Amino acid sequence: MARVLFISDIHGNLDALQAVLDRVEHDEVFCLGDLVDYGPEPAECIDIVRSVATATVRGNHDNAVAYRVDCGCSYEYKRLSEATREYTWSSIDEEDMAYLKTLPLFIEKDVDGIKIGLAHGSPKSFFDYVSPESLDTQINSLAGGLSCDFLALGHTHRPYIWINKMTVLNPGSVGQPRDRDNRASCLVLDTKSREARLIRIRYDIDAASRKIRERMPCAMELIAILRRGY
Repeated sequence: MARVLFISDIHGNLDALQAVLDRVEHDEVFCLGDLVDYGPEPAECIDIVRSVATATVRGNHDNAVAYRVDCGCSYEYKRLSEATREYTWSSIDEEDMAYLKTLPLFIEKDVDGIKIGLAHGSPKSFFDYVSPESLDTQINSLAGGLSCDFLALGHTHRPYIWINKMTVLNPGSVGQPRDRDNRASCLVLDTKSREARLIRIRYDIDAASRKIRERMPCAMELIAILRRGY
């Protein structure tokens, strides 16, 4: 039986990612995308995810960086994403770019007889924002045809567990939470009990902020988002 750690929306925040991996007990890691953009250490985050995650899907920011296209965000965050894009490109190499390009958009995994679907926004698009409030009406259209026990999604930067016809898991954001809690967010699924648990981890925001201030454009705005948690 396994403890599956779900992580998402790391956004180049190595300090947050390392804190989660070091302090949350787990046997396997699934990553729901958005390894890059906004943060000071995208290459390091790619390296770690590539080495520890047994399944990783492509997020809209991974796609934007890899293919040099629009990230599809709301204005404020799109502006910051585009402002930091040159920094991100200069920080990663061709191997990193190739890795981001080859990440699948949807994965189905079987862990101890439990079927788990993985996507960034939704199984249909990494641009979809799926909130727990909308799932009562959206679940059939979003997951129609899937035979999963659990569907794990990211993208919203807001964690939740929704239980109905199918259990939907959103671990929130490791590197840039936006639910007014600035701690790194993740989720662990125990395959023996089938219980999912949201976890928040404090990390060294001062260290992450210092790196942003020393290296990146729009530093004060990016730091403010980390410190506020939105």
